[in-house]
Amino acid sequence: MRTHLHHLLSEQARKRGDAPALSYQDTTVDYGQLWSATAAVAGGLQQLGVRRGDRVAIYLEKRIEAVTVIFGSSAAGGLFVPVNPVLKPEQASHVLLDCEVRVLVTTAQRWALLADLLGDAKQLVAVVLVGAGEGPEVEGVELCRYDDLLAAAGPPVPVPGVDLDPAAILYTSGSTGRPKGVVLSHRNLLVGADSVSSYLENTPDDVVLAALPISFDAGLSQLTTSFHVGAHVVLMNYLFPAEVPRLCARHGVTALTCVPPLWIQLTEADWPDEARHSLRYFANTGGRMPQATLSRLREIFPQAAPYLMYGLTEAFRSTYLDPVEVDRRPDSIGKAIPDAEVLVVRPDGSACDPGEEGELVHRGPLVAMGYWNAPEQTAARFRPAPGAQPAWRQPELAVWSGDTVRADEEGFLYFVGRRDDMLKTSGYRVSPTEIEEVAYESGLVRDAVAVGVADDRLGQRIVLVVAPSDPEMFEPMALQAAYRRAVPTFMVPAEVVVRRELPRSPNGKFDRALIRSELDR
Repeated sequence: MRTHLHHLLSEQARKRGDAPALSYQDTTVDYGQLWSATAAVAGGLQQLGVRRGDRVAIYLEKRIEAVTVIFGSSAAGGLFVPVNPVLKPEQASHVLLDCEVRVLVTTAQRWALLADLLGDAKQLVAVVLVGAGEGPEVEGVELCRYDDLLAAAGPPVPVPGVDLDPAAILYTSGSTGRPKGVVLSHRNLLVGADSVSSYLENTPDDVVLAALPISFDAGLSQLTTSFHVGAHVVLMNYLFPAEVPRLCARHGVTALTCVPPLWIQLTEADWPDEARHSLRYFANTGGRMPQATLSRLREIFPQAAPYLMYGLTEAFRSTYLDPVEVDRRPDSIGKAIPDAEVLVVRPDGSACDPGEEGELVHRGPLVAMGYWNAPEQTAARFRPAPGAQPAWRQPELAVWSGDTVRADEEGFLYFVGRRDDMLKTSGYRVSPTEIEEVAYESGLVRDAVAVGVADDRLGQRIVLVVAPSDPEMFEPMALQAAYRRAVPTFMVPAEVVVRRELPRSPNGKFDRALIRSELDR
């Protein structure tokens, strides 16, 4: 019986241990080998002091070691925390300090940049280094190498627990500041794997190219859905569009999920025939795919089924559009995935009529456990499900997404927009506050407001509107250079607009709506 995430691997190792499970660069491991390494990692983590509920962070590019630590953390009784490898050290250190990480798995180069930033990480007892290089010594923190961890470890000690125990923390941006951690249970991940693999009709014959970050819920889902059915996963650290067709041809990839900006780039790539015809489906998530892009992809992959999906980290996955409906309603995000119910409600919780705009509310076993160490934010987003509930039971909690949608007469959903100020660019949710903080820290501006402007390639491009501290000496390029030093590329404003003063609302706050409307003209 599957009750914990690592059971996906242990079960496949028993059933089809010699089948290919995971490929990275020139190495392919089968399910038996992957589970053996995962179990050794679990034993090694326990030897390093990981106990039930401890957090294990993975700050690595996608590679086999990252996968064994994710599933090994589950077998050791811990929670895995995947940190996006494109984050700068200051951003990564926020995640590690916030979740009070016990063990960090990273490279020597990344550890060298992090060590001085983690002085307050009192829970950190060990750093496991992957690959070559030596890392700095820190008092009270044991340094060891991944290969040595595997060689010295015995089998893991079984840890009691149930599927409602927490399994992972995925960090996602919030509208009012730094990223917050969404806590997912083993049940969330297992039900999600079963649900998504069922509507995508995944089988052991599938070869799935994992192009999205594992720290992204859709990227993690590439692993869980594949291992649920015993498919073969090919890990890819995306650099250039041409690499995707090359890997698809080399491995006979049958399944590919991307975000709209990547899909747009891939329509311009050169696809060899063997890559075009092996693809069984392509899926979109992280924002609306432009109609022209969808049409071009269907030309490139005439035999592949298109899946248009919508998800939020707080519910892992949420809706999909059946491929047979794509021609009739290409703008729709579809209906609820299996084992979920999606409602469209008014502010008072009553159901909206067809065509009426309301908030998307997700209920069911995919609803996350809440935000790590953030009870007020948890209470605001995870609230009793709409509708009357009997007095004899505790209230059922649902995710109130903050997204505005509408449903047509047949129940198909259409995304309208976000109720908060979150930006969606390159498939990432980005906090405007976090963008603005970089501008203030540069010392170059007095006022700053970050807004998203519609963009066919990015979903939204980030425009930063500023009032300089010294208008005569201000250079927008100097501010953008400060961004490139401080944040990943997707968070660097595409444009800096200079104003003498920024408009404010009657309560003294920046009038974001007016600023946005002026930019849209």
